[in-house]
Amino acid sequence: MAALEVTDDSFSNEVLKSELPVLVDFWAEWCGPCKMVSPIVEELSNEYNGKIKVTKLDVDSNPKTAANYGIRGIPTLLMFKDGAAVDQIVGAIPKQQIAERLDKIIS
Repeated sequence: MAALEVTDDSFSNEVLKSELPVLVDFWAEWCGPCKMVSPIVEELSNEYNGKIKVTKLDVDSNPKTAANYGIRGIPTLLMFKDGAAVDQIVGAIPKQQIAERLDKIIS
């Protein structure tokens, strides 16, 4: 299942009200490291299908949500559980490290 694009308008319903934990990839088209993380996020979306919801938010098109969560550097991966941000990763890191953090949230 591909990562779901979320916007300022859909963020509350898709992320904060989700029954599953949610991974949000804050990214921008011009961001080189974001392009490195994007395929990893898509792989995780498939591997964790049914366990977590994987979403992507373009910070240029949706500045309100990015500002609400203090996103200053991208890529930033924010993990939500029960409507609250519970973990954050800034920058490009290996897939295994992201998976380990996700496993802690869903266990």
